[in-house]
Order: sequence, then structure tokens, then C-alpha cells
Amino acid sequence: MIKIDEGFLLSKFKYNENSIIADFYTKNNGKISGIIFGGTSKKIKGYLQVGNFFHLNINSKNETKASSIKVEIIKPYTPLFFNNQKKLHCIISAMTLTKYLTSENEDNKNIFDLLEIFFLQLNKEDWLKSYIIWELTLLKYIGYDLNLKNIVQKEFVNNKTVYYVKSSTQKKIVPNFLVNQEVDTVDLIDILKGITLVSNYMEKNIFLPNNMKIPTQRSEFINLLQN
Repeated sequence: MIKIDEGFLLSKFKYNENSIIADFYTKNNGKISGIIFGGTSKKIKGYLQVGNFFHLNINSKNETKASSIKVEIIKPYTPLFFNNQKKLHCIISAMTLTKYLTSENEDNKNIFDLLEIFFLQLNKEDWLKSYIIWELTLLKYIGYDLNLKNIVQKEFVNNKTVYYVKSSTQKKIVPNFLVNQEVDTVDLIDILKGITLVSNYMEKNIFLPNNMKIPTQRSEFINLLQN
């Protein structure tokens, strides 16, 4: 059966000398995986960049065999950011999270739309703040709604509002922009606190219960922000 679709390239790895296996998040079929024959050729591999947007011709012979996928580039998003390592690593982080947090062949228009929004937000001045909120939205769409407004407590320190969550053993500061997204000025310290908070939540509630680790691509992105 042949399906026609459009999708974002989430990941790729070499299958044999001439072909690659690729994961896409598509408009009509959700996450799919298949073989791109000739995917290592000079003609194709130049635009098979994670994050790029493609027209897909998906040939699924049966459930026991991998689909073959023919691709045509629609929007080469990723090359627009080749001169910005932080944004490049952010793209890889976002696509990798989408791969690991979504199920095969379960379409979700909200997630597809969210991927389109992601690339628009990369052009904003406050793209790092937007990205952390983007991750929280992705978690919400897969059933993990970390609604911080409902769980934080607040106190006033030096005439400033400080939000926090408290357990029996520790108290964690929550950056203001994660509670009030209208906050305009967000410094790198709050960005790192925010992305660490989201990491800890994903690790505790999603990755560890499924015997998985936080993707290295996301850890590399955080390390780059810290340096």
C-alpha cells in the first residue's frame, strides 16, 4: 500500500552501504519509520538533515517488512541555522524528543503543528524561553501535563515573587516564566533552571519507568548552553 504524506525528519542512521533508516513525524500518519534506498548518495544525503521537511511517498508492503520511503525536500529548515550551534543542537534535541516520546503510526495533529511552530520560534529573540515552553506543550500532548500553576507555592524575597515546589525532602525554585509566560526578561540562569526542571520531570515520570535514559542529544544541548 502506498501512502502520500508530508513530514519532519526526526532521525536517520545508516542501514547499508547505499541506504538509511529514517524516522519522520508526518501530518497524517504520526511517527513512521522506513528505509530510504539510495539515501547515502550525494544527490539525496545533502538535504537529509534532521529537522528538514519532506514530501513522502511511503510504500508499506506488509506489517512484517519495513516500509520504503521516497523523499522530496519541501522546506530545508535546518541549513538556515548552520551558523548557530546552539540552535542546531536545539533542533536535534527537539526532533529526538519527538521521536522518543511519540508512538509509531499514531497521528496527532497537535504534535505535527507543534513541530511547525518550533521552527517559527527559533527566529524569535527569546527562542530559548519559547523552546522550554514548547517542551512542556509536547509533554501535555502526550498525556504528561506539568501544570506548574496548580502546584507551585510562592513567597516574596527582596520585593520579588519567587515560585517553588516543595517535597518532604527538598524545595526547588521554579523560574517565573514557567508559571507566568508573559514574563519578558529571562536570563540564562533561569533558562538553565527551567530546562533542568523539565529534564528531571521527564526522567522521573517517563524515561526511568520505561528503562530509558534522557537522550544524549538533549544533554549535549544543555551542556552547550552551560559553556
